[in-house]
Amino acid sequence: MKTLYDEIGQERLFQMIDRFYDTLFTTSSIKNLFDEAQHESIRTKQKMFLSQFLGGPDLYSQEYGHPKMKLRHMPHKITNEAKDEWLRCMKLAIDSMEFENNLGEALYNCFPQVASHMVNS
Repeated sequence: MKTLYDEIGQERLFQMIDRFYDTLFTTSSIKNLFDEAQHESIRTKQKMFLSQFLGGPDLYSQEYGHPKMKLRHMPHKITNEAKDEWLRCMKLAIDSMEFENNLGEALYNCFPQVASHMVNS
């Protein structure tokens, strides 16, 4: 059975992630939550994590251990508004890719529940 990672492919997934962060780091209302010195590291970790999360190779776990995303996000104040802005930026990035056959919708639907789980403020 094909995973979302298989259907999207690494190249398009990484391109989508770059588009997401291009928006998030420059024009989003939550750009201040991300240390500018860490932008490239953040992109790389997200590429590794989403590869694994979407059914591809477990790149993140090989490098950093179990994702423990809730714990890793605890030092950051994440409000419902921040979650909504993150999801808005993700939706823009996904839509910009013009994925075929409802693939974009399936991909986006992976995020709202996880994003809600990160809210801690």
